[in-house]
Amino acid sequence: MSDTKSSVLLIYTGGTIGMKEDPVDQTLRPFDFGSLMEEVPELHKFALRIDSYTFDPLIDSSDIEPSMWQQLAVLIRDNYDAYDGFVVLHGTDTMAYSASAISFMLENLGKPVIFTGSQLPIGRPRTDGKENLISSVEIAGAKRPDGSPLVPEVCIYFNSLLLRGNRSTKVDAAGFDAFRSPNLPPLAEAGIDIRYNNDIIRRPSGGKFKVHLDLDTRVSILKVHPGITRQVVEDILLGSLTRAVIIETFGCGNAPSRDWFLDIVKESVSRGKVLLNVTQCLRGSVNMGLYATGRALKDAGVVGGGDITTESALGKLFFLMGNSNDNETVKAGLETDLCGEMSK
Repeated sequence: MSDTKSSVLLIYTGGTIGMKEDPVDQTLRPFDFGSLMEEVPELHKFALRIDSYTFDPLIDSSDIEPSMWQQLAVLIRDNYDAYDGFVVLHGTDTMAYSASAISFMLENLGKPVIFTGSQLPIGRPRTDGKENLISSVEIAGAKRPDGSPLVPEVCIYFNSLLLRGNRSTKVDAAGFDAFRSPNLPPLAEAGIDIRYNNDIIRRPSGGKFKVHLDLDTRVSILKVHPGITRQVVEDILLGSLTRAVIIETFGCGNAPSRDWFLDIVKESVSRGKVLLNVTQCLRGSVNMGLYATGRALKDAGVVGGGDITTESALGKLFFLMGNSNDNETVKAGLETDLCGEMSK
């Protein structure tokens, strides 16, 4: 880190990490982030100014809505010039969705926005929350010798790994190793030192920082499975209030080859809906030219999602559709890597 003192805004949205056991009734309650230094005294050892902001009311991870993403984006926008980095404390269940959406909403981001949380409350003796928080704060305030941020991206830090936010997915509901980025190596790994993978960390292009708040949430997800019925496919692909559908397919983008399935896909496209093909596999990429079943989807007008995650695909569609009423523009955007969410 450079000798210039950094400032970090810690944003608590809700989630397990901010809970503390009440000494009287042993229930878990959110602790006062105004007394954060008392809860995590290790933060005193950093040459950082750390301020905090708490959402009111706090939001359980399962109740996250796009309106919360908009609120968070506005908060970062309004404090962008006052801080060198941001740490967002968030419940783990939907953290990958939030990190993905925010990555698209913050155009030309030039500062770290680090999402983190924990599997155990920060007040528990064996909590993973302290290490996650301490390392996230250090990364958010870290600078290069020239004073620029080391990691000017939206990321998730969890269990010693710094992952690109829009490449991450939750893979474990009980273990501390809760998140993985299957198709992209970690941006950093924390051991005795924090080792940064500078070759893959994105740098701002030089454009002006801009926040996009318009989101179109008319998106559904169809998970293809053996025995899927015509009625289910019709209900999702032909829904009158749906503008786009993410189709989670097998392997490298394959789906049933039955005539009725392809007929519904074609009907959906003819009605002006955007269909995006995303693989169910954690690792790998959609390649609709490899097998006949995938090629049939491509010929019907389905867009290939490459190696994008479902969480990232959802946020990307919300963002693209919120900024354009033209579906061809949306489709072109889906095939373009906007902020590191897919391999080129």
